[in-house]
Amino acid sequence: MNKILYAPWRDEYVTNEKIEGCVFCYIAAHAEEDDKLHVLYRDEHCFIVMNKYPYTPGHFMIIPNIHTDKLEELSSETWLHMSALAQKGVRLLKEGFGAKGVNIGMNLGAAAGAGIAEHIHMHLVPRWERDTNFITSIGETRVYSTDFEKIYDKIKSMIPEYVSDIV
Repeated sequence: MNKILYAPWRDEYVTNEKIEGCVFCYIAAHAEEDDKLHVLYRDEHCFIVMNKYPYTPGHFMIIPNIHTDKLEELSSETWLHMSALAQKGVRLLKEGFGAKGVNIGMNLGAAAGAGIAEHIHMHLVPRWERDTNFITSIGETRVYSTDFEKIYDKIKSMIPEYVSDIV
């Protein structure tokens, strides 16, 4: 018997316009589209953007403005800035968003699991006790308790309190 799981909210993924070239370079170059692209923060070194297909609600990424696939060639100034943003991001997720823990990670290269291997990026994934269940493990499907746009708006509203003093 075939089972069908209907997910009408994924229609945007299938029908949405595709960005040609590096999606992160596109985001870096189009500040005027920040709300549409779900950018939380940007400065001269990096930007923070919501992961459009998150592992858990509130999952975002810190991405350098410079296009590179080599962490080892990133300037120390940019790397230290990304690290400072990660510290602020963890604090935001724990204190402001209520996460009980945070996974931080970078998949460097396609062989390491990077979905967008040509432009390095750091993931911050908020975690809660028992936030995985059978449907993730067996059905390879994720269930979210709240709307992506609401989460984006909530986290973006906290950026001035938690991240603005980074520069």
